[in-house]
Amino acid sequence: MSASIRLKRFGTKKRPYYRIVVIDSRAPRDGKTLEEVGYYHPIETEDKQISFDSDKVRSWVDKGAKVSDTVRGILNKKNFRLN
Repeated sequence: MSASIRLKRFGTKKRPYYRIVVIDSRAPRDGKTLEEVGYYHPIETEDKQISFDSDKVRSWVDKGAKVSDTVRGILNKKNFRLN
């Protein structure tokens, strides 16, 4: 099984929020997750937009999980480097 770290969409039309999740790469976008590691609220104020557990993210990356481009950009906003 290949895991990936990507976004899972919640919210209503025009008011989305996302959870940063670890999921099987073959699963659908809103499918069953292995673990939730954070969230991203694009509509909130700048200081409340992004929250994640850096230890969990680092752990999953060390286990071989691939990070999506969108999540990589979100993590970079908080100055979290994967390499």
